[in-house]
Amino acid sequence: MATDRMVGGVCGDPFPIYSGLADTLATAHVTSPGERDATVAHVLGTCAGYAYADSDVVSTMMTRLGLPRHACVRITQTVDAMLIFSTAYLIQSECGRVVIVCFRGTEPGRLGNWLGDADVGRPATSLSLGDSAREIRVHAGFHRNTRATSWAILQELTAALQGRSLADPAGEVEHPLEALYVTGHSLGGAMAALFALTISGNAAHRSIADRLRAVYTFGQPMAIAEPLPHPGADHIESRLFRHIVPRDPIPALPPASFGPFAHFGREYRFVTGAWQRSEAAVGQLRNLRGIPGSLLAFFATERRRRPFRYSMADHAPDHYIAALRPADRVTEFGD
Repeated sequence: MATDRMVGGVCGDPFPIYSGLADTLATAHVTSPGERDATVAHVLGTCAGYAYADSDVVSTMMTRLGLPRHACVRITQTVDAMLIFSTAYLIQSECGRVVIVCFRGTEPGRLGNWLGDADVGRPATSLSLGDSAREIRVHAGFHRNTRATSWAILQELTAALQGRSLADPAGEVEHPLEALYVTGHSLGGAMAALFALTISGNAAHRSIADRLRAVYTFGQPMAIAEPLPHPGADHIESRLFRHIVPRDPIPALPPASFGPFAHFGREYRFVTGAWQRSEAAVGQLRNLRGIPGSLLAFFATERRRRPFRYSMADHAPDHYIAALRPADRVTEFGD
């Protein structure tokens, strides 16, 4: 297990993209916890997209978004033989009121990471829900990667609850943790959902779960084998906002031939230039036959992609960031 810490900087025009972002995040989802917030979605989607990079890049982007002098913590565990490639970033606002937990998705260059994505596991693989008597089957590879870094993440969040600085655990911040957000793209989205589900169902983590404002995922695959059938599920069901852009095949995985899996939470699709709530969650692909075509579509021009039902190009995090950015805001590069 490796943990890196750093402090974010400041930047000038045309940044920050959002002034007073810490206050915005601290107050969002308070009066309307079940409603999607466009600013939160853009901020978390950008964080999830750049979670594939190193700490310097993640910190730079969060500073540009509007969180100067934040604490940035990276927690990583890699065990190749166990198909564990788990990385999470924690961003604590300078004031301490807000913490974002962002899980990294599948790393394109790591074969073991892809093999872990394909490891759905046996029916005995289950997620214990603490004080709930019910257990549910989960995707084994996603669950294993979530567990790998969860303990260290919870230690950091406990320190934030106590008003400690995550950049310097011996130091203090002005306010203890008030608003927690969890996010991720692709595999990172599945890990975000499982992490939130785990803390919400465990009495030992109730003080942390009580600060959970929302979970925002982007291009997230299915992580559980059935809809949430246990007590307390509403706490996550109404706070999970899944985002899907057209022709992204990953939200329809794993395929039904691997076993029955389902989405939970609230689904939003990017339709005719706007995010719209979908009453029905995307279903599973029957099998993997459509995936080779989606890979071919990745290398095709936009015009030649049209005949393909799916395109892996649409799963790329930059497509999500572009779709999430409000028209009146500059990009993370200032243009």
